Amino acid sequence: MSQATDPNAAPERELVVGIDLGTTNSLVACAQGGAPAIVRDGAGRPVNLPSAVSFLEDGRVLVGEAALERAPLAPARTLLSIKRLMGKGLADLGPAVRRQYAAELVEEERQLVRVRLGDRTVTPQEVSSLILRELKRRAEEGLGREVRKAVITVPAYFDDAQRQATRDAGRMAGLEVLRIINEPTAASLAYGLGGKEAEGVIAVYDLGGGTFDLSLLRVQAGTFRVLATCGDTLLGGDDIDRILVDSALEALGERGLDANDPRLRAQLRAAAEAAKIRLSTAERTTLRVTDPTRGVHLELDLERRELERAMEPLVERTLALCAKALADAGMQASAVDEVVLVGGSTRIPYVRERVGTFFGRAPHTELDPDEVVALGAAVQADILGGGDGGELLLLDVTPLSLGLETYGGAVNKLIMANAQIPAVATETFTTPKDDVTAIDLHVVQGERELVSDCRSLARFKLKIPPMPAGLPKVEVTFLIDADGILRVSAIEERSGAEASIEVVPVHGLTEEEVDRIMEDSYEHALADVAAHRLIDLRNESSSVLRAARRALGQAGDALAPAQRQAIEEAAERLEALSAGEDGDAIKAALDALNQVAEPLAQIVLDRALAEAVRGRRVDELEVQG
Repeated sequence: MSQATDPNAAPERELVVGIDLGTTNSLVACAQGGAPAIVRDGAGRPVNLPSAVSFLEDGRVLVGEAALERAPLAPARTLLSIKRLMGKGLADLGPAVRRQYAAELVEEERQLVRVRLGDRTVTPQEVSSLILRELKRRAEEGLGREVRKAVITVPAYFDDAQRQATRDAGRMAGLEVLRIINEPTAASLAYGLGGKEAEGVIAVYDLGGGTFDLSLLRVQAGTFRVLATCGDTLLGGDDIDRILVDSALEALGERGLDANDPRLRAQLRAAAEAAKIRLSTAERTTLRVTDPTRGVHLELDLERRELERAMEPLVERTLALCAKALADAGMQASAVDEVVLVGGSTRIPYVRERVGTFFGRAPHTELDPDEVVALGAAVQADILGGGDGGELLLLDVTPLSLGLETYGGAVNKLIMANAQIPAVATETFTTPKDDVTAIDLHVVQGERELVSDCRSLARFKLKIPPMPAGLPKVEVTFLIDADGILRVSAIEERSGAEASIEVVPVHGLTEEEVDRIMEDSYEHALADVAAHRLIDLRNESSSVLRAARRALGQAGDALAPAQRQAIEEAAERLEALSAGEDGDAIKAALDALNQVAEPLAQIVLDRALAEAVRGRRVDELEVQG
């Protein structure tokens, strides 16, 4: 029987989520109860996913926590910080960055970085789409609704190639990306510093795992306008980890170990990150790595002051970029009214201290720096979904100048760096030679004056009738939409010949590649779901087995011999099955162990209660009204 509906009821508003696709972790948020909040999954946990993907030899793929746990064991098949490769060619990556990846990085057609995993290669977009797909799945579990549309954030300094790569990843994950917005802009939305009565300049200092951005925003009457942005897509907390890894390798080098061993480097990286986090609240700690099978046992004592001295050049680089952004905006640090810190690396006390000194004021740290970008994306998503914040206006800027190659290899810039977007610019060109029948339009990005020093984004041809030199009038228009995606069109006025292109950059994917990857994902959807269920069951089995054996050690003496034997046999059966591939059998064994262990659980609970009330008077145990 179909359920009756109220024809006068307001239709359910369209669900649009905000996604922070981060270097280290990725989050999903949406407006709930009128305010943005991190989405919780079906188990009630915040959807905060490690940006890690591990490719197993049997074709299965792990995403998130399971992939991160596997990283030290299979570093060459586990990808972390994939965001650093988005929209990049090998020439864009320095040796220090390439060394971070145990997997082989190769450059195939169209100068696109790919990762070689045995007999297959994958693109950064494919890897990011797996992360986005898992975020989507967990959000749908928690919200009880299908998630089809999203706002995704990117670093403010991401160029057109990287923005397009992010859009490709969203599409491959089955998401319609309504808007791509800068992470610092999203952070300003989360802090609500742009109320209708607010006026002033906000500096958003964003130091994440792999990227740094500084954005200056002017807020006036509910309008955000980005005055300037500056940043480095290859500077972040990963670089601080590398300092500690290098110190550990130096200590281990005396023992004849191979410093280039991928597994060793992965173990050191995990230990370095943990030590760095501890030093944010402690003055000293010990970096420990133990691997008996390889003869590794390292205990390296670290002091916060030592780390601060070592990371000072990195912090200085961020402050130099802050100074550049201020210069681009034509202002002094004293003109900044509010400073917002974003990104997990801003938890480091030394970073907070230096930023506060640079701007001459204490920065905002009220919100979780790891969540603030996702929360801001949810604010923008709510607006696009028809929420109450429709009066809010975002005016971003393009981070780098965009132009055309002219005769001789020079660059004619049509849209300058820090121009507000959406933006449009038109200029007329002609031909330097007689009887030209096709004009090669080469779109470039950068601040240098020669094409050889700028980045190639796209090429397309405009065919025209042959005419004497100087006679053709070719009107070229650059249009950047609200997502920062560039469209270029050209028309020859005399003949009416025209051509245009939506810039799918040199480092992006072709439509055919995107379609192929999406078709592959659909083809393997059922197998992927089954593989994910098997992983979840194995993880749950491991937890239940540990708990059952711990309880047997604590209270097994109170069980009848038959009860204890039933629990031990059920545990052995579950342990044996959990190594196999039969998910239904594992689920049945898991349920059986839970059932026979109920008497043991009751004994443990009774003993805990008895211990809690031991030595207390009856009147102390009365329930107070």
